Amino acid sequence: MSLPEPLGTFDAVIFDFDGTLADSHESMMNAYRVFAAEYGVDYKLAEQYTGMPTEAVAKILLPPELARAGGLRIDELESTNTGGVVALPGAVAALAAIPPDRQAIATSCTDRLIAARMRAADLPMPAVVVTRDMVAEGKPAPDSFLLAAERLGVDPARCVVLEDAPAGVRGAKAAGCATIGVRTRYDDEALASDWCVDTLADLRFVATDGGIVVTPA
Repeated sequence: MSLPEPLGTFDAVIFDFDGTLADSHESMMNAYRVFAAEYGVDYKLAEQYTGMPTEAVAKILLPPELARAGGLRIDELESTNTGGVVALPGAVAALAAIPPDRQAIATSCTDRLIAARMRAADLPMPAVVVTRDMVAEGKPAPDSFLLAAERLGVDPARCVVLEDAPAGVRGAKAAGCATIGVRTRYDDEALASDWCVDTLADLRFVATDGGIVVTPA
């Protein structure tokens, strides 16, 4: 897919974290292996749900009476084992190019987990970070993106969201945001975003008086 020049001018940019700003796959898989062994869950089954909020995964895999404890255990394992979490290409440059009051992260991570992974990836924490703890419904609901736009003080329709998962893209679209899919795990058809790139390094973000201009790199 060839990208138009430019993609658009936006009041703010909202980033997903895992698979968009950083690669946390190795850390996540290690955590799920331990969780699966401890709770007697098939690891291959658990693996299918990685990237979802940990409480939601536990509700799918465990009896109701164990779900809350299981979700907390996954979060603990992921937060204390961040080996292999690294920034993805273009992440540092993208965050540096966008003014702090015009960028946010909207993630399915908990507060504890995003803090641990941002430190591990050596990425600066934006002033606005919306985690799963802060919203009634996680992705694919639009809540995370609506709250990020509200805290930035901008209209969601004037935001562009960078996402690597179909659920995140659906949530961003439901919030009224423009979407750029990152092909970390899914292809263009699965992402169904307005535009698609391989990594953030394929994009350039330029701050102007009129907004953030997003163009192909």
